[in-house]
Amino acid sequence: MPTLDDAKRIISAAEKKAAEIGQPMNIAVADEGGNLIAHVRMDGAWIGSIDISIKKAYTSRAFDIATKDLAVHSQSEGQFFGIHVSNEGRIMIFAGGIPLRKDGKVVGAIGVSGGSGAQDHAVAEAGASAF
Repeated sequence: MPTLDDAKRIISAAEKKAAEIGQPMNIAVADEGGNLIAHVRMDGAWIGSIDISIKKAYTSRAFDIATKDLAVHSQSEGQFFGIHVSNEGRIMIFAGGIPLRKDGKVVGAIGVSGGSGAQDHAVAEAGASAF
């Protein structure tokens, strides 16, 4: 399970990537239960994306899948169509959430929101790679 120190390192790596691409982000790290460990809202990041970043981390951990991949399967013909209305609205089905793995087991997740889906995913990848 990610510790607070792990979460700070993950967030720092994600912040660095967000700064490189010039897009302020909200970055959340969740534990193995999908509970928030830490969150950062970079200067200038949208306030509406605070909730989204936290929910992306939750979604990625709840289903052990990157949210961009869940998005593919949740379209009208997909096997998970309608999943976004489950879990009391906590499910985000667009890019920016990535599971954190240790020894092949999902032990947490990162969620990023504030840019395009591709930007959110790239920043989440940078954070996840620091774990």
